[in-house]
Amino acid sequence: MARRRPNPRDGPVRVRWVSTRASTPAHSLGLAAALVSVVKGVTVTNFVCVGVLISCASAFRSTWSPCGLSMMSTITPLAEAGRGRRYSWSAAWFIVGSVVGGATLGAVAGLLSILVRAATLPTEPRLGAVAVLAALAGLCDARVLGPRLPHHRRQVNEQWLDQFRSWVYGAGFGAQIGCGVSTYVMTTGVYLVVAIGALSASPALAVGLGALFGASRGLAILSTSRVRSMQQLSGVHRWFETHEAHSRWLMVAVLGLSAIMLLIQLDQRVAVVVGTTSAAIGLFRSARGIRSRTTRELIGAK
Repeated sequence: MARRRPNPRDGPVRVRWVSTRASTPAHSLGLAAALVSVVKGVTVTNFVCVGVLISCASAFRSTWSPCGLSMMSTITPLAEAGRGRRYSWSAAWFIVGSVVGGATLGAVAGLLSILVRAATLPTEPRLGAVAVLAALAGLCDARVLGPRLPHHRRQVNEQWLDQFRSWVYGAGFGAQIGCGVSTYVMTTGVYLVVAIGALSASPALAVGLGALFGASRGLAILSTSRVRSMQQLSGVHRWFETHEAHSRWLMVAVLGLSAIMLLIQLDQRVAVVVGTTSAAIGLFRSARGIRSRTTRELIGAK
């Protein structure tokens, strides 16, 4: 049957819009269920994503180490010009050294991953171990569990600046910074990068995560690439000093999010229990810390 064309004499045509969207609670639950199904449907990809996220976040947090901040004052256009060296050359070798140092850290994790692969462990227990370690690392960085950070209080030897050429101290400093564990360790995420690489049972992924960590640390030297005066250098350091606490809590958030994402893949109920328990422990310890500081202040005032 042919469709009847609208007649202008019939008057304006009224169109009734029917909403196909479900109710708000049901719609929200549907989105949550879809998100959970997507997260649970990923295995190896989750391993890679969590490793990349924690590697970059750990490198970013490590920039606030005394050694990392010292490098921002040591290798700058202003400082290199005073030594008669080219900043671009020194910074390039610093980044190369950082990548090599990070790859060395990844190679250690790669050797461990060969042992894990030989043990033929299933994927689920390995992901569960990474999730638990990420949760514990988050609690350590939040200063709820474990010894206080930073660990391994060591800095690079700045006498190299007068003893060696720029490419030597640039690559040498970069290798020590990129390795992650040879100088100040500001976050337990550095150790977690090694654990993720080992538990992935993939030497290539382990070396790649280490190299990514080293490259991310090395690129931080470029934050002072436009420094031409002491005032500008002081401004850069003031920015880092202002955002030190923010970087720590950002690292805690990344670790917690990674743990919850992996636990959702394994079991939603476990994710809820672990997340709730960790939050409760964190709030309890934070409240105790605030109360103890308040007590000390009151005693000092008296």
